[in-house]
Amino acid sequence: MSAHTMRAVRLHEHGGPDVLRYEEVPIPEPGPGEVLVRVHAAGVNPPDWYLRDGMTTMPGEWKSTVSLPVIPGTDVSGVVETVAADVEGFAPGDEIFGLLRFPSFKGSAYAEYVAAPASDLAHKPAGIDHVHAAGAPMAGLTAWQFLIDVGHDHPSPFQEARHQPTALDADTTVLVNGAAGGVGHLALQLAKWKGARVIAVASGAHASFLRELGADRFIDYTTSRPEELVNDVDLVLDTVGGPGSASLLRTLKRGGAQFPVLPGGVGEEEAAKLGITLSSAQVRSNGAQLAELGRLLDTGTVEVAIDSTFPLSDARGAHERAARGHIRGKIVLTAT
Repeated sequence: MSAHTMRAVRLHEHGGPDVLRYEEVPIPEPGPGEVLVRVHAAGVNPPDWYLRDGMTTMPGEWKSTVSLPVIPGTDVSGVVETVAADVEGFAPGDEIFGLLRFPSFKGSAYAEYVAAPASDLAHKPAGIDHVHAAGAPMAGLTAWQFLIDVGHDHPSPFQEARHQPTALDADTTVLVNGAAGGVGHLALQLAKWKGARVIAVASGAHASFLRELGADRFIDYTTSRPEELVNDVDLVLDTVGGPGSASLLRTLKRGGAQFPVLPGGVGEEEAAKLGITLSSAQVRSNGAQLAELGRLLDTGTVEVAIDSTFPLSDARGAHERAARGHIRGKIVLTAT
């Protein structure tokens, strides 16, 4: 490799995990408002495999923003190498983490270096390493924007109304479906931070993990139906989606809310009949919110669980792990 090249993972075609190629490419040049980051770790998220599979148009966009070859990935933790002249608040040597350019497929995080908008970044919490920091941005900001504060006025492609998080306190019961996954395990902890009572729904293998994170009650969906066990919930955060979503409506009290992270599984009419608000948000990059989450990560109030790590050269293995499912926390690529 020359002084001006790096290793990165690229797609030259769409397909299965085997289309991820580890190869030499030019180091990007940061533009105005950007910093060049030496990547130490990159998080693996669903949009990465949606892109790999052939999705090239983000919800809300009317045309594709992808031209092949493309470097996937949005979640990064690393060290600032250089900063554009107009960037304030970051300097070479700073440890940072961020969700890059989301919603778009232009994150390019599966690489040894990435040019990142400074506004998407926050200083990495000193109390956690790059692997844990790289697992936090997309999942953490999704949980934050659904539960705590949307933090932006961009219209959602999923609904006309602006998403309104439910106020969480000691009088609130939240059911998190898919509680062991990336978004789920962070949402559980944010709800506990706000003082809410949390019911965690996942497969039985995750019971002790979720109790350790603070779940007040655990329901194993492989042996029980949540709607037969609870019916007084204020808020359902459904990170799973699909055909099971509609039955979760019956766990809610009248006037409650169901927030699908993946909209589309539940009928508006059915929700309206039960007096339930259905609302969704589209997660967006937000350095300021990430800094707030970073403080909780720094103190250990919120922890990122790592399912597994793979070297950047084995992005294929990471995607194969994702395809097997039953993920506990986050899958992360290491680039050091």
